[in-house]
Amino acid sequence: MATPSLVDPFQRAITYLRVSVTDRCDFRCVYCMTEHMAFLPKAELLSLEELDRLCSVFVGLGVRKLRITGGEPLVRKGIMTFFRAMRRHVESGALDELTLTTNGSQLSRFAADLVACGVRRVNVSLDTLDPAKFRAITRWGRFGQVLDGIEAAAAAGLGVKINAVALRGVNDGEIHDLVAWCGARGHDLTFIEVMPMGDLGNEDRLDQYYSLKALRRDLESRWTLVDTTERTGGPARYARVLETGGRVGFITPLTHNFCESCNRVRLTCTGQLFMCLGQDADADLRSALRAHPGDDAPVVRAIEAAIARKPKGHDFDYSRQTVAGRVSRHMSHTGG
Repeated sequence: MATPSLVDPFQRAITYLRVSVTDRCDFRCVYCMTEHMAFLPKAELLSLEELDRLCSVFVGLGVRKLRITGGEPLVRKGIMTFFRAMRRHVESGALDELTLTTNGSQLSRFAADLVACGVRRVNVSLDTLDPAKFRAITRWGRFGQVLDGIEAAAAAGLGVKINAVALRGVNDGEIHDLVAWCGARGHDLTFIEVMPMGDLGNEDRLDQYYSLKALRRDLESRWTLVDTTERTGGPARYARVLETGGRVGFITPLTHNFCESCNRVRLTCTGQLFMCLGQDADADLRSALRAHPGDDAPVVRAIEAAIARKPKGHDFDYSRQTVAGRVSRHMSHTGG
């Protein structure tokens, strides 16, 4: 493997790019966006060809893992054209992994095509197994459609990991059910702490916050968890559940941040590069891309300059019974 070209000021090699291909979604999850979102005009979005070009530049600079996000990535028109283009990097060995995070609503349509494009696993956001709660959390979501999508993904040969945002007063009574359900189906499960992103006006982040330190303690009242050294390239720390044989992961940006080992940057559908999920500083790659249609050298320089500004870590904090370190943009803008 070639020596990574992108190394930040703290000697962390940047080998993981998360790419939002759209800000649109067919759900309206309460912790992600408002019910009546104003979406971006098409002219501001990177075209599929521009996304291909920009991602290919990152791959050339040593990115080994590409995760496609949104919004909901599978609602973007023609998105499989982009996945088919990225397949060449998987087949050449330049990419170790091409994957995506999805709400699952479109997996019944696209699971087989994703496998054909070199995708081997997907993350599906599913915070509850209760259809009524699911409707309340997602506003527009269809629970049965998501379950059908998960089944279709597994049938197509995709590994499935369920992502659940831990929400006190919402799904804290379901954590054991989620472990049992995922364990019975062979799906990994990852719990995520709710992060102070965006001012949605109708949700109290502090009241929702359920620390994963407390959640793990609650899980251990029923399950035997054994820590493992297994990693999937992201920030989750995993434990094996002895009773089911399954894995449970914990993403803890607040109770124990993972900044010291951060190997990730995030590209939005408008070509903004965010060097840290929990900071507002960004770099405009779209301008360099469009100003130099036949020359990638200015794009490379813009990326390298951005990585040189990657901060040591974020400032998310609930510890003083206030929400500190909040960033203004919605999660749907940055990418899930």
